[in-house]
Amino acid sequence: MAESSVFGDNFDDFMKEECVYEEARELAEKKMIAFQLEQEMKAQRLTKTAIAKKMNTSRMTVDNILDPSYNSSVETLSRFAKALGKRLTISLSQ
Repeated sequence: MAESSVFGDNFDDFMKEECVYEEARELAEKKMIAFQLEQEMKAQRLTKTAIAKKMNTSRMTVDNILDPSYNSSVETLSRFAKALGKRLTISLSQ
């Protein structure tokens, strides 16, 4: 049990100690947004090409939006949601 104090009380503490917590959390959030967009595309049986056409953009832009390593703007995410007939909502939490 003494070994756990070397790594903190939990994984979050360990990641904070290693200075990677915020980066990992941000990537997880981006992955969740991309997952939700892809799930809605599947539910509506829409291809990336169809979404690109609805957004009046290229398929490459749609690929970028769905790539968690790419920094999409809120405006772009909102346009994607609108193309799906949805509304993007953002909230603050602890």
